[in-house]
Amino acid sequence: MNISRMPALFIGHGSPMNVLGENRYTNVWRELGERLPVPRAILAISAHWYTNGTAVTAMSQPRTIHDFRGFPQELYEIQYPAKGSPELAALVQEMLEPVEVYADHHQWGLDHGTWGILVKMYPQANIPVIQLSIDDTKPATYHYELGKKLAALRDEGVLILGSGNVVHNLRTMKRQEPNADPYPWAESFNHYVRDNLTSYEQPYPLIHALDREDGLLSNPSPEHFLPLLYIMGTWDRKETVSIPVDGIESGSLSMLSVQVG
Repeated sequence: MNISRMPALFIGHGSPMNVLGENRYTNVWRELGERLPVPRAILAISAHWYTNGTAVTAMSQPRTIHDFRGFPQELYEIQYPAKGSPELAALVQEMLEPVEVYADHHQWGLDHGTWGILVKMYPQANIPVIQLSIDDTKPATYHYELGKKLAALRDEGVLILGSGNVVHNLRTMKRQEPNADPYPWAESFNHYVRDNLTSYEQPYPLIHALDREDGLLSNPSPEHFLPLLYIMGTWDRKETVSIPVDGIESGSLSMLSVQVG
């Protein structure tokens, strides 16, 4: 069977309410699902599974996790019944050696950083999905290097999906003003990330992006930015890198999405 090399995606997932609505971001997610080669499986790295150590979901039927509060009941009733893939989980463990990756058979599942996107991209939930957690004890370089190790999965028909937000400062968000002008620091950091996605500098500039003043303001904690480093770690420095959609909501929530390949 001829398997197409899959792209890798970073999606700015934004509010869980995107699941219930249709907008220019969700329209792009849907178009990506229709346009890209159909993946054999999906490996998701979501900002919402931020752990001490690295883990991978290894259950055959991951549960749908509604990891948010204060939203309409309709949102909590949504299920995303994609199968898991214990076989892919075991392969990820092998590929990331000597990093010890814990096989999670019960605790986690698919959080809204994952299913909130996939319910738009692949609404039939007919593609196996596993999640890899983000180790909160490790520096940015570690996450970028794990992305490099995982890149070979793309040649096996696996879509690697990072989910987070390049700018994610909920404390400064103007929640009642989705069209509010971006804060200057949010706009400058979003532009910096865009301008450096395909940098050939060593070390890769985005590894140290959160050391910048606008990076710290844009990310009071790093977990929504780190999934991008996994995705850029899969870049072979030859492939096209494109921006399917961009925008800053409510002043300080970037919806920038990145496609490698």
